[in-house]
Amino acid sequence: MKDPGNLHLQVQEHIDCYAQTDPLREMSRLSHEGDTHSAALKWLALSALHGINQNAETITITRRDDGRVSVSAVYREAELPSPGSAAGQQVLELVRAITHIEQDKGKTPLALGIRDSSVELQVKIKRGKGRDKVTLQFPRSD
Repeated sequence: MKDPGNLHLQVQEHIDCYAQTDPLREMSRLSHEGDTHSAALKWLALSALHGINQNAETITITRRDDGRVSVSAVYREAELPSPGSAAGQQVLELVRAITHIEQDKGKTPLALGIRDSSVELQVKIKRGKGRDKVTLQFPRSD
């Protein structure tokens, strides 16, 4: 794992890089990327962009003990493209490293700069019952 102090900055750099793209299309390509650490950083940035663009309430990534990774969003019940098992594991580890949540359960705000503005997500982490789960909760846009 690379220096966790720079992970937040790396995610923000990816957000800036992908701000003008179609996040779902880019996310669907990541499960085939060889560098899982890079794929995880990109996936986290793209999921934040997708959530903001599509007015999502939450996006949740879940990894089961057998290694399967699934992603869902609440705004309309939909399954999002999975980053794949290896990058999915990296996403979970990146979020823990960025948020410094080491316990089995925790939540914290995560501010992300997007171009000339910012958004504050609530990050919830839960480990247990054969799964690890990270939920990104997006602010309401009224």
